[in-house]
Amino acid sequence: MTSVTLEQTRRGFSLAEYVTCLNGIVWREALRFLHQRERFVSALVRPLVWLFIFAAGLRQVLGISIIPPYETYILYEVYIAPGLMAMIQLFNGMQSSLSMVYDREMGNMRTLLVSPLPRWYLLFCKLLAGTAVSLLQVYAFLLIAWFWDIAPPPIGYLTVLPALILSGLMLGALGMLISSGIKQLENFAGVMNFVIFPMFFASSALYPLWRVKESSPLLYYVCELNPFTHATELIRFALYGAFDPVAATVVTGTTVLFFLLAVIGYDPQRGLIRRAAVA
Repeated sequence: MTSVTLEQTRRGFSLAEYVTCLNGIVWREALRFLHQRERFVSALVRPLVWLFIFAAGLRQVLGISIIPPYETYILYEVYIAPGLMAMIQLFNGMQSSLSMVYDREMGNMRTLLVSPLPRWYLLFCKLLAGTAVSLLQVYAFLLIAWFWDIAPPPIGYLTVLPALILSGLMLGALGMLISSGIKQLENFAGVMNFVIFPMFFASSALYPLWRVKESSPLLYYVCELNPFTHATELIRFALYGAFDPVAATVVTGTTVLFFLLAVIGYDPQRGLIRRAAVA
C-alpha cells in the first residue's frame, strides 16, 4: 500500500469516492448479468413452471379463502405469485454468492477486498448490485404474469418496490454469509440445495399457514420461524398496497444480522476465511 493510499485511509474518503466505488461494483455486476443471458432465462423458468403447470394442476385442490391482504376469493396462481417473486430473489442471492466463491478462487475477490475502502462498504455495494439485478428479474416475471391474468392494482407495482429491495437485501445477505464459509466451488451446489428448498417449501409461498397448522402444528412453527415466510408476506401485502409490520420487522432484523455475520465471515483476521485457511 503506497504512502498516498495510507494518507488517504487516515483522512477518510470523500462521498464522490464512495459513489465511484458503488458505481464500479454495480456496473461490473450489470455487465456480468448481461453477458450471462442464460442466468436471466433460468431465473424466470423456475417460477413460470410453478405458475403455468403446478398452479394449473393444484387450482382445484388448494382453494384459497379470503385472507389478508385479499378482499375476495382468489385463484391459486394469484396466491403463489408473491412467493414466486421471492423465490426469484432467493435464487439470485445464491447465484450472486456463487459468483463470489468463483471470484475468490480466481483471485478477483482478493483484488476487491484489499481496497483501502472499508470492507463492510465493499460487501454492501456487492449486495446492492445483486439486489438491483433481482429487481429486473422480478419485474420481468410480473410482466409475463400479467398476461396470465395475475394483475395486482396498478399502484401495487410501485408499493411493492421497497418490499422487493428489503427482501432482496435479506436473501442476498444470506447468500453472502454462506459464501464466506465455503472454500471450494464444488461444495456450493450441495449447500445451495440444503438452503433453498427447505426455505422455499417450509414457508407460506405455496400454501397459507393456516392450512399448514391444520395438518402439522410443528411444521407451522417452523414456517413461522423461517425468514423467507416473512419476506413472502412482506411482498404479498405490499403488492396490494398494504403493509405487514411484523414481516417488515423480521426481514429488516434478519437482513442486518445476516450482513453483519457476512462482514465478520469475510474478515481475514477473525472470520470464516481465516479459520478455513488455518484448517
